[in-house]
Amino acid sequence: MAKAKKAKTPRARGGTLVMIAVLLLGSATVRLGIEAGPAIAREMAELPDSEKSEHPAGEAGALVPTSAELQHMLAAFKQRESELAAREAEIEDRMKALQIADEAIDQKLVALQEAEEKLAETLSLADGATEADVTRLTTVYEQMKPKDSAKLFEEMDPAFAAGFLARMRPDAAAGIMAGLSPEAAYTISVVLAGRNGNVPKE
Repeated sequence: MAKAKKAKTPRARGGTLVMIAVLLLGSATVRLGIEAGPAIAREMAELPDSEKSEHPAGEAGALVPTSAELQHMLAAFKQRESELAAREAEIEDRMKALQIADEAIDQKLVALQEAEEKLAETLSLADGATEADVTRLTTVYEQMKPKDSAKLFEEMDPAFAAGFLARMRPDAAAGIMAGLSPEAAYTISVVLAGRNGNVPKE
């Protein structure tokens, strides 16, 4: 009988410990709920009246936006959308203006290129005509009597006269130089020597 009593004693002691632990846990849970309620009440009491009316408490004190706030947000979104649409339209207008400007610049460049080509053709024709006139006039001076040509060359600018003499046949140029006054012949000779001196030697 003594052995049986000893075997029941540990089981009874273990059950008592479990019961005590359960009671302690229950007491803590009840205490937590009792203390949390006043704390939430104090937080709600500290809120201004305007926030209390605009933010009624929902589940666990969650704040819910009012209809006025939703309308305000919707109006802000619509205003932002309108501003973005206006900005997009402005950018599109600028892009169109830039495109028109680019097309105008391209057209002006084409016109300028055509004008340059026509000018080059005109200058070429003018140079050809001038060269032909100078060649023809040189031939006329060559065919004139040296004495008559010398009178004309005497009145010419020395550089201008040297230009014609340089294009003439040597015998015709010599006849004209012989009919010039010593001063004119010397000046034209200096100009001719200077023109030849500028020619590259190599």
